[in-house]
Amino acid sequence: MENQKHKRIPLLLIAVLLAVLLFIAGQQLAYKLRADIAQQSRDSVKQAVLEGAIQCYAVEGAYPPNLEYLEENYGLLVDHAQYVVSYDCFASNVLPDVRVLSR
Repeated sequence: MENQKHKRIPLLLIAVLLAVLLFIAGQQLAYKLRADIAQQSRDSVKQAVLEGAIQCYAVEGAYPPNLEYLEENYGLLVDHAQYVVSYDCFASNVLPDVRVLSR
């Protein structure tokens, strides 16, 4: 009977260790997925801003001077509570530099 008890302890330790390792791996996977989704969201916002700027250039012959112009005149919607958008327009005939960061 005592021999069976000694056999169960290593199995129990292995099971606990395996459960801890699986939990850590699951947490790392969840973190990676959240980071990937956040990056895709930032990329989508950047793409929307650039498409709006290109549409403005096609219609007006000049890139918009700032982000607010796109929001007011071309219906661009940016969640400013979630994203910080840097819109740098060097010249009216040069595609603006757009950067999007999460808050």
